[in-house]
Amino acid sequence: MLVIGLLGFAALALRLGVWQLHRRTQRRAANAVILAARSAPELEIASRGPQALANRRVRAEGIYDRTHELVLRGQVYQEVPGIVLVTPLRLAARGDTAVLVERGFVPAPDAVTLPPRTASLEEPGLQSVRGVALPLSAAADSGAPLEHEGRTTWRRLDLAALRARLPYPILDAAIRQTPDSALPRMPRRREAAALDDGPHLNYAIQWFAFGVIAVVFAGVFWRKK
Repeated sequence: MLVIGLLGFAALALRLGVWQLHRRTQRRAANAVILAARSAPELEIASRGPQALANRRVRAEGIYDRTHELVLRGQVYQEVPGIVLVTPLRLAARGDTAVLVERGFVPAPDAVTLPPRTASLEEPGLQSVRGVALPLSAAADSGAPLEHEGRTTWRRLDLAALRARLPYPILDAAIRQTPDSALPRMPRRREAAALDDGPHLNYAIQWFAFGVIAVVFAGVFWRKK
């Protein structure tokens, strides 16, 4: 029975290894689509018609609404804990519509509390924002908003929950503002996340190794038997 169990585990490990290789292929295909979108010409968010914004390099003009600013908690940048400021940008060319702008990272020891406001965080007046448009999640957990010292913090941006809370329409993608030497030092702008194959190949190798080990032990026990 032990030999049969080991061979059964080896077959399962082989199947899981092949599945991880399949996941890597899927991820590569998805990354290719994202890279193609990022390589397309910059898109100006100005027209009122439908626009495919996800993963495009975009530009938008408008005025920040800091009254409804969002805080993403539990962020880490270069091993420093902090928060990320996400501010609605009331679009000058789209009436009452806004787009969320991930303005950047601000250090915070507890990764929850926004430090006292400084002039660099205000950015008043008409702003021209450039960055990469990232699709907003529509999962069902509402981004896990929490109240902390009279301010709501979010684990992530959730499209349905935000549309329910904000007093005006928002687009279905948020702009991650890219670094620019002309911008204030804080908040710290971040590039869009790098694309890679993920851990799937390492996981596949581990599963194949487990399968080989199981077959070897099965052979040892069979010979002893």
